[in-house]
Amino acid sequence: MNDAARSTKLFAFDNSYARMPERFYSRLSPTPVGRPQLIRLNQALAAELGLDAAALASPEGVEVLAGNRVADGSEPLAQAYAGHQFGGFVPQLGDGRAILLGEVVDRSGRRRDIQLKGSGPTPYSRRGDGRAALGPVLREFIVSEAMAALGIPTTRSLAAVATGEFVLREDALPGAVLTRVAASHIRVGTFQFFAVRRDVDAIRALADHVIGRHYPEAANAANPYRAMLDAVIARQADLVARWLGVGFIHGVMNTDNMSIAGETIDYGPCAFMDAYHPSTVFSSIDANGRYAYANQPQIAQWNLARLTETLLPLLGETEDERMASGQAAIMAFGGLFEAAYSGVMRAKLGLSEPKAGDLDLAHGLLDLMAASRADMTLTFRALAQAVDDPVADAVVAQSFTDQGAFAEWALKWRGRLALEAVSPEAQKQLMTSANPAFIPRNHLVEEAIAHAVRDGDFGPFETLVDVLARPFDEQPGRERHQLPPRPEEEVKQTFCGT
Repeated sequence: MNDAARSTKLFAFDNSYARMPERFYSRLSPTPVGRPQLIRLNQALAAELGLDAAALASPEGVEVLAGNRVADGSEPLAQAYAGHQFGGFVPQLGDGRAILLGEVVDRSGRRRDIQLKGSGPTPYSRRGDGRAALGPVLREFIVSEAMAALGIPTTRSLAAVATGEFVLREDALPGAVLTRVAASHIRVGTFQFFAVRRDVDAIRALADHVIGRHYPEAANAANPYRAMLDAVIARQADLVARWLGVGFIHGVMNTDNMSIAGETIDYGPCAFMDAYHPSTVFSSIDANGRYAYANQPQIAQWNLARLTETLLPLLGETEDERMASGQAAIMAFGGLFEAAYSGVMRAKLGLSEPKAGDLDLAHGLLDLMAASRADMTLTFRALAQAVDDPVADAVVAQSFTDQGAFAEWALKWRGRLALEAVSPEAQKQLMTSANPAFIPRNHLVEEAIAHAVRDGDFGPFETLVDVLARPFDEQPGRERHQLPPRPEEEVKQTFCGT
């Protein structure tokens, strides 16, 4: 470890990953920064974690969040992992600019990682500086907290701290450190790291750790490792279905960016769709559209097949048993995803009772939206407002180039609504809770980042975070944050920030 100063007790750490074998990580402390200054502390999350927000916001607390001090009980380390990046395998990646400070048990009894991102070089930095620019830190804070408010499993952002230093990318940019909270930072790529080294003992130890931490019910199964795999697959199917429901595009679905815990992780070139189209891509590094919006389910299954490969030695006594078990597990993804996605889309259409043809009804609307480039968020929100007023269908129709086709679809939709046993008021409540009024519009995220980076003005960032904390509520005076971009504001590409 380096000589970062020790701090008084800010976290009640209990560090299970640090008790894993030494080949799972490298121990080191964060690299101190010049002039740390707190940008924002997530007080609600601090309370959820059982932390003292005032102590974290104190000068000493900020030094811990910047990496200048090591909190008592912390056992800082950088985790090792590998990964497929855009389909190509890299046998060693690891935390190149992140350091796990330790783990806490929150007020609900859940174990959570506390990690610094942008905290300096590690043995896995691959010639990088290990730092983070202010823009990507603010982007992750905004989007991860918006995802949490939308009810989508995600890593969280506890704090953003300016470093008072610059990092060199294409230009010199102000630096920052993000304090990230996660159920864990174990990835598909963590298993791949040991599989490529044929270290079956490490794979078993890692799987046992994952079962104990995330899937304790699997421990009692006939084959706990198969039960764990099934649970991971089910969580990923549900997660991606939820992404599609709000128009989220991860942008870099590499296996090292897929959490075993089923949380959204690593918000690099992520974006939310404005105009709906299934082939939408924002990421500047996704030249071939591998991770386009509509490709995300099949990519998730591909990534899970890679996880399955790493677990094969644990799935049976014979080669035939192992292959049959692994194939059955991964083939279940399609049905699990369709069930989860059908549930998401039914709620968006106000349907609480599953019936045949519901997904076809949803696809019919999406096809019309794609042909018209209708705004995804505004269209579904308008339907929610119109569900108890058929006359309002004419207002919704204005978003479509073929209003007659929409009118035909609306008749089918209202016929399906009439088969429900619940009242129009209950249908409206369901739709309003499933269709946000506010998402992290890309142009507003970029605007907030630009003000902070260019002018040191964090006002737009603060406002955006506050608006997105209540995505399903009508917020008078915040109408600007609901609107899609004007042509000159449209964001066509997002960037990884590394």
